[in-house]
Amino acid sequence: MTGNRRPTIKTVAARAGVGRTTVSRVVNGSDLVSAEVRTRVLEAIKELNYVPNSVARGLVTNRTDAVALVIPESESRLGSEPFFAALIRGVSGALTETRTQLQLMLVRDQAERDQLTESVATRRVDGVLLVSVHADDRLPGMLEEMGLPTVLAGRRDAGEQLSYVDSDNAGGALVAVRHLLHRGRRRIATITGPHDMDVGRSRLAGWRDAHAEAGLTADELLVETGDFTEESGSRAMCSLLERAPDLDAVFAASDLMAVGALAELRRRGRRVPEDVAVVGFEDSVLARHTNPPLTTVRQPVEELGRTMVRILTDITRNGAPRRQVTLPTELVVRESS
Repeated sequence: MTGNRRPTIKTVAARAGVGRTTVSRVVNGSDLVSAEVRTRVLEAIKELNYVPNSVARGLVTNRTDAVALVIPESESRLGSEPFFAALIRGVSGALTETRTQLQLMLVRDQAERDQLTESVATRRVDGVLLVSVHADDRLPGMLEEMGLPTVLAGRRDAGEQLSYVDSDNAGGALVAVRHLLHRGRRRIATITGPHDMDVGRSRLAGWRDAHAEAGLTADELLVETGDFTEESGSRAMCSLLERAPDLDAVFAASDLMAVGALAELRRRGRRVPEDVAVVGFEDSVLARHTNPPLTTVRQPVEELGRTMVRILTDITRNGAPRRQVTLPTELVVRESS
């Protein structure tokens, strides 16, 4: 390359002996290019020190190379729940590999919802990764109506039509309660997530399924609802002990709620696991540092985030159809049970 002129897609195409469209496809990661041609183009890019112009690329491809991770929760919730930190790590790591920018958007009120709507309407992002989905949440339907590719973390219900990545919530809960039953526990309470979230309903279903599998009747008196926070776990444990002081185990639908339950049991002088065994769900970093260390169901949160990105990238770049993926869970047994 002579002079100070910046190389263009045209000069790269000439050096590689291909058309500009082919160079564009290589730059944008399209699969519609042979390995041999891709190698020639990448060598030309390296030789010429060509840097793609993202603005020009966006005009040609109608893409912004940016996606929004939308979390309809408060900053305090975002900072206190390990789930969100792990998910963001998975998402950001996967996006780095695709040279795509991440826009983190908290939607806590109507003003922020309007801001999201404006970003979608003006196509400032290529797609949306949506977390904390409730049954009555209008955001998924709104995004679908606007034609913006969307991938959910979890699902609204069993009939979800949008792309989503979820953990095996019912199966994980089943294994957790089966473990408690095998340890001889018979009065097993559960602290569920919100019933307007599929994750809450599914983990409750797993608790019921484990009882049915063992030929036992699930006592609905032993069910208390939380919201995945430590405080709600403590309140739920208090209510359960008032109603059923003879309970000998509790399955909490999140590690944070299990932490709250452990604190309440300690205040009541109940020994864990001698008097009451406790199992959580997630296998967050908290689980290894509770007293005693917490038995929990491991869900691959970072992999969930990475898989969401892969699905969204396939849709936005390759026109792939919607996909729905359920990731396996695993019981991690520690001293609390």
